[in-house]
Amino acid sequence: MGRWEPDARGRLERAAMELYGERGYEQTTVAEIAKRAGLTERTFFRHYADKREVLFAGAAQLQELFVETLAATPESAAPIDAMAVALDAVAEVFKDRLPHARQRQAVITANAELMERELIKLATLSAALADTLRRRGVPEPAASLTAEAGTAVFKVAFVRWIDAANERDLAPLMRESLDELKAVTAGG
Repeated sequence: MGRWEPDARGRLERAAMELYGERGYEQTTVAEIAKRAGLTERTFFRHYADKREVLFAGAAQLQELFVETLAATPESAAPIDAMAVALDAVAEVFKDRLPHARQRQAVITANAELMERELIKLATLSAALADTLRRRGVPEPAASLTAEAGTAVFKVAFVRWIDAANERDLAPLMRESLDELKAVTAGG
């Protein structure tokens, strides 16, 4: 190893994404990721539990932002309007992250195990949002329906955002997807 360089976590993430793109997720080892980053396997495991976590490490922070923003929305706001505020906050996190998001999603889409993990992440997010809405006093089934709707809006907008033909920011795509949902539920 050479001279110490900062940002080990970022270097590991970049190395992993490069290798996943070059060789595929399944063919890439932790040892190769660490070597490409100029670090040891021990350093890798200080930052990530396994090579999957490179792709999902931000899930907890994203869920936390979603939940905290939803919880902080004025209680007078209708549940779906509170969800819209949370969706706007989440969209801000993805500003200037389109190339990374496209690369990450391509890796996930190419692997069934990773797709399953992504679906579990979305289900966990929906459950956390429903719990937050219930704590705000939203009764069932409205809390669960709003949480599922918010998660669906996020997912649909995200897929539109990472599409190769898209050059727009995530926020307007989220608003459009939410407006489409409202139009569908209003009877068209």
